[in-house]
Amino acid sequence: MNDSVIARTTEDERKKFMSGVYTWMTLALALTGLTAFGVASSLTVLKFIFGNELVFYGLIIAELALVLYFSFRIDKISVTAASMVFIVYSILNGITMASIFIVYTRTSIFSVFLITAGMFAAMSIYGRVTKQDLRSAGRYLTMALFGVIIASVVNIFLKSSGLDWLLSLVTVGIFVGLTAYDTQKAYAIAERSDGSDMFAKASVVMALELYLDFINIFLSLLRLFGKKN
Repeated sequence: MNDSVIARTTEDERKKFMSGVYTWMTLALALTGLTAFGVASSLTVLKFIFGNELVFYGLIIAELALVLYFSFRIDKISVTAASMVFIVYSILNGITMASIFIVYTRTSIFSVFLITAGMFAAMSIYGRVTKQDLRSAGRYLTMALFGVIIASVVNIFLKSSGLDWLLSLVTVGIFVGLTAYDTQKAYAIAERSDGSDMFAKASVVMALELYLDFINIFLSLLRLFGKKN
């Protein structure tokens, strides 16, 4: 096989990997959005989920359990199983996110979604084209995220609106940075892709990471700028 054929094969595998990443991410976002809208359209379902703490927190625990399972079992499960876990997670997330349609106007939800999409696209492009190694930034951003999570738990008891606003602002910054970092990481993995099942699963993993970046930017911006009903 000559060098041109090898280069073309490598490029094809790279494109296939990144296409898989963004296809899975887009599918998950669509499932989340459609599920949230569908749940919000039924008063009976809304009352069942949000009127019963046991049901609501059961869904939250199920989401966390799926993420943990996905993280710790990814090397052992099949591509199909990894894909199904991602799909189920995106649907569960859509169920719990239905509450945004209760709190915020649909116009502001749509507007914030468009803003999020623009920010996400810009940072994805930056992560793709920058020559700077973002691994160090990724580590610092991850540590900052743990700090935000701890502060958010504390604020459940403090109930400080000012701290909540600040945490939302910081969260936007963290996940905007992580979007660039995760995009660069995805392209770095794509450079080594050979089309095997291992890389097929890696594309699902990276889709989940970028999906979470998008969702967290969206929810934080909605808390900052969303117009309430």
